[in-house]
Amino acid sequence: MRARDHNWLQVEEYLQRDDRVVLPVGSTEQHGYLSLETDNILAERVSAEAAEPLGVLVLPVLAYGLTPSFAAYPGSPTLRLATFLAVLRDLLDSLHGQGFRRVLLVNGHGGNIAGGSLVREWAAAHPDAQAIFHSWWSSERVVAAAKAVDPEPSHANWFENFPWTRLAGVDLPRERKRPLDHAAYRVASPEAVRELLGDGVFAGAYELPDEQVEAVWRAGVEEVRELLENAWR
Repeated sequence: MRARDHNWLQVEEYLQRDDRVVLPVGSTEQHGYLSLETDNILAERVSAEAAEPLGVLVLPVLAYGLTPSFAAYPGSPTLRLATFLAVLRDLLDSLHGQGFRRVLLVNGHGGNIAGGSLVREWAAAHPDAQAIFHSWWSSERVVAAAKAVDPEPSHANWFENFPWTRLAGVDLPRERKRPLDHAAYRVASPEAVRELLGDGVFAGAYELPDEQVEAVWRAGVEEVRELLENAWR
């Protein structure tokens, strides 16, 4: 039940029977040969597919997050930490004011993890409401499904390479990329990050057969759906 397919009158009617809402949270940033909106596409799509059978409202994705490390890659704008946290708080406050009481934030970007602490703080201050911050790609279930396919799920490699994140006419390298030097990455400036990563992919295979990667996607969708059904107190 995507917000884009409904008007305010329909949402007002929805609130008479359900107080759940999903807020996908993403980031617009380099993903190697994949779409700059990979995190946005995946966060919104996993939310929509999970929520559809339940009839739960899914808001448009928050398309900007925390990605300062990729500042040297054009098309990768970042928010400041204080701005990002303030936006999350404003959205939670606004949704609460309109009658939503169970909010699932589905995060698609590793840099946004700090949002989880803000959500816990907000929920503690609103005993009449609940809010959950869920990074769909890093859950134990999704990681297990990914590692059953290939030992190196990583940023912008096969792990995020789905038909809906690929770009037409873009050819991918066939060889595996060497492992990332994580120690160097942690202390690198944006310019050094670009020098270290080159094309922006962290490591491993650029692409795997869709039938293998589908198992990872299915695990992500099923987990979000279970949260929507059963994670509330």
